[in-house]
Amino acid sequence: MRGMTTEIHSLFAEKLNIDVPSADTDLIDSGLLDSLRLVELLLHIESSLGCRIPLEEIDLDDLRSVKSIARLIAARQALA
Repeated sequence: MRGMTTEIHSLFAEKLNIDVPSADTDLIDSGLLDSLRLVELLLHIESSLGCRIPLEEIDLDDLRSVKSIARLIAARQALA
């Protein structure tokens, strides 16, 4: 999971140009992740990590931090 957290953190930095202070930072409350950036993030997750997350299956709590996103992706990959 630590590797996935690093990959997600890198996606934010390299693809979205967002500097996330820590893996526990609340991305929504801090304003780092808005609806447009969310869609961009999902596209980058799919293209970079091969993990598709349909919008209708998203729970915002799964997207609150880099750690929670990493857990979501790891869980989805384990089911595949």
